Amino acid sequence: MLSDFAAAWPLFHDAFLTGWLLAALLGLAGVLVVARDQIFIGAAVAQASTLGVAVAMCLAAAVGGHPWLEADATLTALAVAAAVAAAVVTTRHPHDPGAPTPEALTGWVYLFAASAAILVVARSPHGLEEVHRLLSSSIIGASPADVLLFAALLAAVATVVAGAHRPLLLLAVDPLMAAAVGVPVGRWNVLLSCSLGLLIGLAIPTAGVLYAFGCLVLPPLVARNLCREMRPMFVVAPLVALGASVAAFVVAHHYDLPPAQATVALLCVLVGASSSLRRAG
Repeated sequence: MLSDFAAAWPLFHDAFLTGWLLAALLGLAGVLVVARDQIFIGAAVAQASTLGVAVAMCLAAAVGGHPWLEADATLTALAVAAAVAAAVVTTRHPHDPGAPTPEALTGWVYLFAASAAILVVARSPHGLEEVHRLLSSSIIGASPADVLLFAALLAAVATVVAGAHRPLLLLAVDPLMAAAVGVPVGRWNVLLSCSLGLLIGLAIPTAGVLYAFGCLVLPPLVARNLCREMRPMFVVAPLVALGASVAAFVVAHHYDLPPAQATVALLCVLVGASSSLRRAG
């Protein structure tokens, strides 16, 4: 099994490395998402990112396939813009008692983006095929630039978490206490929302919705079951994501299975197993 994987390394190493880096990156970023009980916000933001890609393709078709609109950079930019907008909308705290709750907004964003992404490309076979690819998750087309991008993002996020772990812990565990001790909660919330949208928006065109959402929430859920405090979750979650993705990629290659789906399935099994261990302990 390992020899087969090693033989495929020269051909698919960019895809493998990108998938592993993305898993660790999203697993690390997802600790705050899980700690703040915002799990389904990840799904809504991922769907919004897919809608951004669909809109870019629709615009390209409307103007006769303009090369600039069909460029990967443009698709990624609109995916990021849509994801950031969705993250800001779904994570804001309404001041008006009659305003929709964050849960209601999350559901609305998810359903609107999921339906609109299909509708805007329904008459374009190429666009519809691309949206289906994003929904099914495939990282085979990853490039060396993707490897460098996600390695840099992983290093940046790890540095921020290490340097600002105190306010991050307070924001996740007790926002009122954070505000009482002088943490600018509002600015931190906007920054975290934009960062979440940026990471997911960059991940979706490369890895698809299932892989991005799965790596965002499942490793932190495993870490929460294994850790008694939140601080070690920032170490355990990315390690779980990285280990599961490496194992799943090797097995998937050997049995000719899609690696993204294999990774998410393995992570789901680990969530169940870690939950059982937590209850037994």
